[in-house]
Amino acid sequence: MGPVEPRPVVLVVEDDFLLRLDAADMIQAAGFLVIEAGSADEAIAILEARADIAVVFTDIQMPGSMDGLKLARAVRGRWPPIKIIATSGLSHIHEDDLPEGGRFLPKPYNAMQITGVLVEVTQDASI
Repeated sequence: MGPVEPRPVVLVVEDDFLLRLDAADMIQAAGFLVIEAGSADEAIAILEARADIAVVFTDIQMPGSMDGLKLARAVRGRWPPIKIIATSGLSHIHEDDLPEGGRFLPKPYNAMQITGVLVEVTQDASI
């Protein structure tokens, strides 16, 4: 048996507990490791403590000191290799509104859609 490739780590940032749990379940089922954060501030603390995060999957509308778009810009500025996927059911964001390379996935999304975007962005990272 050959070496096992490490699974990419996805940080799910969503203030709604049930939506966060659902997203985390779909992402884990797709073969990714998941870390959860309930706010952008919590996400920044996790990013500062861990060097293995490959993707940040964030809701856009969140309470606290920053929303998902500000979080995406902060991640791009401090951790450029991390891929960013933003999601929202209330507003449609153009990919131009996100930092370079950022992706938008409208809510509601299903397991196939979230898996497709995650595979796409993590394969881009390995090229």
